[in-house]
Amino acid sequence: MTDTATPRRRTRGGGGAARRAERTAVSVETAKFIERNIPNFEVLTEEALQIIETNAETVLAEIGVNFVDNPYALNLWREAGAEIDGERVRIPRGLARELCKTAPSMITQHARNPERTVEIGGNNLVLAPVYGPPFVRDAEGGRRYATMEDFNKFVKLGYMSKWLHHSGGTVCEPTDVPVNKRHLDMLYAHMSLSDKPFMGSVTEPSRAQDSVDMCEILFGGLEGRTVMTSLININSPMTFDSVMMGALEVYARANQACIISPFIVGGAMAPVSIAGTLTQVLAEVLAGVAYSQLVRKGAPVICGAFVTSIDMNSGAPTFGTPEASHVTYGVGQLVRRLGLPYRSAGAFCGSKLPDAQAAYESANSLNMGLMSGVNFMLHSCGWLEGGLVSSFEKFVMDADQLGVLHHFAKGVSMDDNAQAMGAMREVGPGGHYLGCEHTQNNFKTAFWRSDVFDYKPFETWADEGERDTVSLATARVTKMLGDYRQPHLDPSIDEALRAYVREKKDSMPDAFS
Repeated sequence: MTDTATPRRRTRGGGGAARRAERTAVSVETAKFIERNIPNFEVLTEEALQIIETNAETVLAEIGVNFVDNPYALNLWREAGAEIDGERVRIPRGLARELCKTAPSMITQHARNPERTVEIGGNNLVLAPVYGPPFVRDAEGGRRYATMEDFNKFVKLGYMSKWLHHSGGTVCEPTDVPVNKRHLDMLYAHMSLSDKPFMGSVTEPSRAQDSVDMCEILFGGLEGRTVMTSLININSPMTFDSVMMGALEVYARANQACIISPFIVGGAMAPVSIAGTLTQVLAEVLAGVAYSQLVRKGAPVICGAFVTSIDMNSGAPTFGTPEASHVTYGVGQLVRRLGLPYRSAGAFCGSKLPDAQAAYESANSLNMGLMSGVNFMLHSCGWLEGGLVSSFEKFVMDADQLGVLHHFAKGVSMDDNAQAMGAMREVGPGGHYLGCEHTQNNFKTAFWRSDVFDYKPFETWADEGERDTVSLATARVTKMLGDYRQPHLDPSIDEALRAYVREKKDSMPDAFS
């Protein structure tokens, strides 16, 4: 992969020892982000798209959206021509869509290792791990509150995972670190334990600024480059709170990418109908992206859609359902008409364990994301229990299955080698292909193969203890963590990051709420 990064300023430090460490650092194979050679699946007709787009404009113009506790936002909207009534913003037809035109259609997110830089948009798909759970689960300790040690392990597993392009953000919420300080430790972990791209903090605008400041240190100055994505959730229905918008404002001004994403549980935060949900999602996305462009014209954004339905008996969210697929496919069509990158899908499940329910629901959700044209897939591995739990076993099971998406997205090759006419002539009727030249030349790359599943004969499987997939995943977690070697980071940059974290922590008392 070609490094398109602007050459960064390097500080001197470490001398010969640092250079030797960089030369001898362990290199972990990471597949390039997916470039689809298959068509997107579309469920909406042109007539349906036009109806939804018209209805979304009606929502913005007649119902409006709320920007709460944010006089700055209200003033920007007023100057842009919106009608302001208290905290309600009514946006004239066409205004939001016009503002969205200045957002870029493709985003380059630079990694500190240029070989890990990703391109978000077009036919590309970038895969990132689970985000946000306060609990973790593993085979040994069961379900428990997450710690910073757990967080570090997930970052290491993400770094070691071939099919994962992105280190993510809050892969779990380390509850043993004060709320007002944990973002510093999480950022430092992503910066030092991995060299893949990562996400910034959004839990408070000052923490977003800390993220920008630490990236200035890591990259030796940003110089306009986008080096972070950050998740900006909309409080559906149609409410933009000051914490999320404050973080968006920090990132937009610094030219860092924001995933502007409604958080939809159908029947609770949106109508139960597919068309109604699509209308609300589009209205919220239009308003959110437009606001980012009011803050800074040309600010990079990714249109998000986190969508699930609700179990009407228990009230619990459900995943892997056909309704979620309809919405995800439909939003993909709507976002492509805006010409913007699209975030959705993941290894979603409601199961409490990495079991058959988890596998079925996650497989449905992952394939839905690939086929709907998603460009950035958060939660692509590790998600359990409706997003309350990050599971170590499910992380490696899901990360392994992401290889399926890579291989399916290649499409069907029709070059001379793929046509295999020579092989058919060589083998002829009644023969077999095991020993023919074509098989010998292609067998290593012809078929995708899991690194977790068991393909052995029954007798071998029985002799090895009749291990199920979770047992195999537990062993893989242990192996990957045992094989982990930290990627090189210039010692002077590392010390500068550590000093920043120490200074920020020392400047404020601990707060756990």
